[in-house]
Parts: sequence; structure tokens; C-alpha cells
Amino acid sequence: MLRSVELEDYMLYNPIKVNVNGDIYDAVNEILNHKISGVCVVDDENNLVGVLSEIDCLRAILSSIYNEGAVGKIREYMTTDVISASPHEDIVDVATDMLKHKHRRRPVIENGKLIGQISCRQLLGAVKRFAETE
Repeated sequence: MLRSVELEDYMLYNPIKVNVNGDIYDAVNEILNHKISGVCVVDDENNLVGVLSEIDCLRAILSSIYNEGAVGKIREYMTTDVISASPHEDIVDVATDMLKHKHRRRPVIENGKLIGQISCRQLLGAVKRFAETE
């Protein structure tokens, strides 16, 4: 059985993040260097302000090529309508909602600050650990 149903026991602490004022290429470097599909976007005080996916980055780069201009800033391409989770939420409820919204990751915040992230990978790891203890 799962040792806990609280998200904080399965989430990734200190996820890869970028600053909202950064350049798209800053985010691209983080995504490529860490082999991830997206990053959390924070302000100077570590408040979650959005998420940026590799698709968002590709959109930004192709737009700059098409328009023959600069690529732009992260804030121009990030998603700001972000569904986040609390570290004390039930992992099954969060997983169900992620499936419903077709999200691969969900930022975890406490008092407005980014403290972690839960992804499909962490959820699969939790299920695997559960299956191994049965």
C-alpha cells in the first residue's frame, strides 16, 4: 500500500525553473540540459507565475524565424493559467485531475512559492513502489 496519500511524499522538490524575465533560449537550454519537457516559471521572489513547455519554446523560435525578429522573453510565450497543487493534496486526486486536463506535470506551491512539482514520472514511480510492496 502507498505509505501516504499526500503529494509531498512523492513530488520532486526544487524543480527546474526559469525566471519570467529570461530569454526563451534560457528556457531551451534548461529543457535540453535536463532532458525535460517543460519548466516552471517564477518571478524574482520564487512565486509561480506560469509554465513553459518545449512546444511553447518551439512556437517562439518558429515565430521569430517567420517574423525575422528576436525570439523574445519567456513571459511572452508561457502559460499563465496554471493549475497548481498543494503539498498536502491527495496524490490520487491530483493524478486524476492531471489526466482530466491532459497535463504532464503540476507545480506544487505553498504560500504562493514554488516548492516542487509532480509529474507523470513521479506518479508512475509511486505506483511501482506500491506494486512492489504488495
